[in-house]
Amino acid sequence: MAVKTLDSFKLSREIVNLIADKKGEDIVLLDIREQTIIADYFIICSGGSERQLKAIVDGIDEEIKKEHQIDPRSIEGDAKTGWVLIDYVDVVIHAFAPEIRHYYNLEGFWAENGASVMLKMQ
Repeated sequence: MAVKTLDSFKLSREIVNLIADKKGEDIVLLDIREQTIIADYFIICSGGSERQLKAIVDGIDEEIKKEHQIDPRSIEGDAKTGWVLIDYVDVVIHAFAPEIRHYYNLEGFWAENGASVMLKMQ
């Protein structure tokens, strides 16, 4: 599970591409290195349905495992709840149903605290 063997920025960009391949929506890559020690990057995305959220999460898990032999430290939540968190130590992915994402507004919180938006895909 040594994520350090793969540069965290490269890993985050690869995950963004995987989300886009699964038709994830409103993908945002945040650089949070200056704001916290919990991770280097947050990736936030939306899926239009429970089925799509599951496809996004499963796709990330399977491809990163296949290409880099890296398992996530944890996967929390469930597509049924509308929020799934995938923790790769330095890169944390938040996959949301749109209404749950709007309610928690993680982008707004991190922007207020100085996080940089590295990438935004509609």
